[in-house]
Amino acid sequence: TIFAVLAPEISALVGEHADGEEDDFMRGPFPIPAQEALSRELIERFGASWDAFRLDLTVHPFAVPFGLGDIRLTTRYSEDDLHSLFTAMHECGHGLYEYGVSPSLDRTPLCEGVSSALHESQSRLWENVVGRSLPFWRWFYPRVQEAFPEQFADVSLERFHRAVNRAQRGFVRVDADETTYGLHVILRFELEQELIAERLAVADLPEAWNARFQELMGLDVPNDRLGVLQDSHWSGGSFGYFPTYLLGSVLSVQIWEKAREALPDVDDQIERGDFAGLGRWLRENVYAHGRKFTPAETIDRVV
Repeated sequence: TIFAVLAPEISALVGEHADGEEDDFMRGPFPIPAQEALSRELIERFGASWDAFRLDLTVHPFAVPFGLGDIRLTTRYSEDDLHSLFTAMHECGHGLYEYGVSPSLDRTPLCEGVSSALHESQSRLWENVVGRSLPFWRWFYPRVQEAFPEQFADVSLERFHRAVNRAQRGFVRVDADETTYGLHVILRFELEQELIAERLAVADLPEAWNARFQELMGLDVPNDRLGVLQDSHWSGGSFGYFPTYLLGSVLSVQIWEKAREALPDVDDQIERGDFAGLGRWLRENVYAHGRKFTPAETIDRVV
């Protein structure tokens, strides 16, 4: 693919411009109770109701619905960083999609999101399009400063906003910025194609992963926990899933552009911490339809 051809250039540019020392304030420690309180506030403000939603701990975050009134989100925390806030927004996006399906479809095969790519469009929309925007942090950054005054009391909003959007090479896909995220997906997809075609044995995966990761990212993988074993998809049988993250990223922006046309003041709403208008538009145009239409038909209707 074009992206795969450009991957080494992308990696080189990221390595040239990423300056980790500039963002030392992002390295904690961040007490976990405060992270959890902020995560729960975000989920609630985005439109979740705690009589229908849960938020629990796991090794690898995911969301799973058991019905319109039972949406279970999971997350993980580390005192070393604030990735949990973006995890909460990501999984909440999945949950809001399922929560917003029309009640008229309840207890039918149509009562769920229409595809993985559409699902990831919503997790990536809330996590990145909303959650990395300047209007969002104009609202939420004072809460982060209040929760962690030692780290952020003297850090300006603009400096913090640059930090959460800076491209940096890292080992873990779910913590990756929007620029390097695609490199992680390319790596997974190329390796799983080789697995399925039996050109690569399972026993040889760690070595292949480490060599390919070094090629794409320019980093030496220290252990398999940060390497080939970091995602639970393959062990759960979800082969072919990883491209949906990039498809979802593209679709999230297409959907967002239509939302902005319908809601010209959506940035002002987000800056006030008001997500009701955006949530309502997404429910009416995406979530409510469940599986009534094919994925392509659903996107055609929206964009």
